[in-house]
Amino acid sequence: MQTKSSQTEISSEMASKVIIQQVTWLEAENKLRAVRTPVFIEEQFVTPEFEWDEIDYSAVHLLALFADEPIACLRIIHYEKIGRMAVIKRWRGLGVGATLLLEAINICKKHGSKSICLSAQTHAINFYLKAGFEQTSEEYTDVDIPHVDMRLDL
Repeated sequence: MQTKSSQTEISSEMASKVIIQQVTWLEAENKLRAVRTPVFIEEQFVTPEFEWDEIDYSAVHLLALFADEPIACLRIIHYEKIGRMAVIKRWRGLGVGATLLLEAINICKKHGSKSICLSAQTHAINFYLKAGFEQTSEEYTDVDIPHVDMRLDL
């Protein structure tokens, strides 16, 4: 049986080998679906009709891979909105999401954005606060999940 510290070391080593790619929907649809389906549709019971929309075709997507296995993703809309951020359950808490978010912020900055907004599930508010986002709305429900709007001025 592994001790907690050795599990952390293994996880840290694995997380350090994660590669983030900027992709289009047409290039990576199957890999993006391989992350979003278990997270949103299976874990959070979002309907496929809501999850898959036309925005995917025009959005910039970031895809995190470990040994070619898709483990996390998000999409950027018009370099000013981040959405559909998902991390496969066993990869949560290892910094993959934070690294992915930082890369998205840097891409938006490079494209001249003055701010970035997102709709955060309430359980993730602290994650986004740590990245510098501020809450800009009261709680509301979207697809039966509590959310708040958040914004980061660049």
